[in-house]
Amino acid sequence: MRATVTTVSSNSEYSFTKPNRDSITLLAGLGVEGDVHAGVTVKHRSRVAQDPTQPNLRQVHLIHQELFAEVAGAGFAVRPGDLGENITTNGIDLLGLPAGTLLRIGESAVVEVTGLRNPCPQINTFQQGLLKQVVGRDADGAVVRKAGIMGVVREGGVIQPGDPIEAELPQGPHRPLERV
Repeated sequence: MRATVTTVSSNSEYSFTKPNRDSITLLAGLGVEGDVHAGVTVKHRSRVAQDPTQPNLRQVHLIHQELFAEVAGAGFAVRPGDLGENITTNGIDLLGLPAGTLLRIGESAVVEVTGLRNPCPQINTFQQGLLKQVVGRDADGAVVRKAGIMGVVREGGVIQPGDPIEAELPQGPHRPLERV
């Protein structure tokens, strides 16, 4: 299966969800043009409250469309953009990528994977009980985060639904994704 972009979303205002767009423009070192989370330093409210000078490792949020089918099996209706992601993908194991993977998207954009999204309790405000579907524990008791990955923009470009995605793994040894 070929990895592709299924939907792109952005929002200039703080909101849990992001409206779908025909295209988004990634800006090197900043994130999604016009998105509230774009910037060199952190923009997520909880991170700003801790230390507003932290580097923004969460410029772009990607979620695999396959997650929506998984949570639908538990009775939840989630569509692209509902969980605040900028890029919804299909056909790529985002959660299995190592830190530092370069995602080449469309004609020119490159996003470096920085880590896992750490979902917040706001997800339960969106749909009660959804947080347990996107954060759980494995057989050994380790926390498993399934709400997508975060990245920084290394090379800008326009992205739209249907664009191909190619993953370029970093030179080993590979570091597993941790929450950012």
